[in-house]
Amino acid sequence: MTLKSLLLGTSLATLCATPLLAADDDLLVFDYSGFEDPAFHQTYLEKNGDSPSFAFFGEEDEALQKLVSGFKADVSHVCAGSVSKWIEADILEPWDTSKITHYADLDANLTGESVTTDAAYFIPTDFGSTAIAYNTDEVPAEDVASLQVFQNPKYQGRLTIPDNVDDAYALAYLATGVTDWTTATQEQFEAASAWLRAVHPYLRTYWIDPGELSQLMATGEVLVSWAWNETLPTMVEESFPIGFQREAAEGSSLWLCGYVNLKDGPGDEEKAYDFLNAFLDPSTTEPLLDAGWGQSNKPALDALGEEALVAAGLGPIAAPVLAQLPMPIALREQQSEEFEKIKAGF
Repeated sequence: MTLKSLLLGTSLATLCATPLLAADDDLLVFDYSGFEDPAFHQTYLEKNGDSPSFAFFGEEDEALQKLVSGFKADVSHVCAGSVSKWIEADILEPWDTSKITHYADLDANLTGESVTTDAAYFIPTDFGSTAIAYNTDEVPAEDVASLQVFQNPKYQGRLTIPDNVDDAYALAYLATGVTDWTTATQEQFEAASAWLRAVHPYLRTYWIDPGELSQLMATGEVLVSWAWNETLPTMVEESFPIGFQREAAEGSSLWLCGYVNLKDGPGDEEKAYDFLNAFLDPSTTEPLLDAGWGQSNKPALDALGEEALVAAGLGPIAAPVLAQLPMPIALREQQSEEFEKIKAGF
């Protein structure tokens, strides 16, 4: 799954019990900072005369704890890797797909049974890729032909990966030969963990948000990063010599996020559908792509053309892809605990 920017580690990472951006009092959306952009819900504005109210979070486990503790909102953004845990927490109710205007247009590659389950608790809305971003002036293409570049002594101290458990383990599973983490065994988890632990001494830092990563690369402190695709158009716009290698021998990752319908939300249920429909509307497709995110409305996204997708780091590739789909809750908790140990040097 920053989403985004996804999983932003800014001052907004502190969860708020009250809306940070108040507008329509009939709908409160719990979201990542950046997704309140009116360009992402134009048809909601046209129908209701104002944007929804928004409250923000920076990390999904914290968001879940806030909701479990009694914070009330109507709709929340969440990435696929966390869906099982949120369902288990009994804070969701299924969407009525007959009320979702573009439900039939959702990309079938993003709506497998492992994402939607029998009941549509999670509607995929946005996605992106995670791959190797690198300085093309300093790093030859052959050096990033494999994910093992993250253990290349040549770049020790000038490498970085996200401070995000899902992205880190997506990298580690790929690097150790796993392309489907939903069926990962204990042995495969341990191998991925060992790989991350071996990478740790080579890293300059674990980057938190895309702005930080861009700065690290722009100053030359970092030459190679495991990065979200939005880094590519952002740094191209800044005339930085950026490469985005999605076709390393072991592959790259695809993250997927969407919206869930929170149980006992205090707002207007019909406006929740208005918001979701606005996010999936073709009028939202180009603004999302401009921000670095793909939209799950396949006909609308395809209409922008392959060139636009390639420029955003979302074009078709001929390499393995690990989709960051929901995984067993016990495995995700293991990964979270182990990743904290690894970052601390243990």
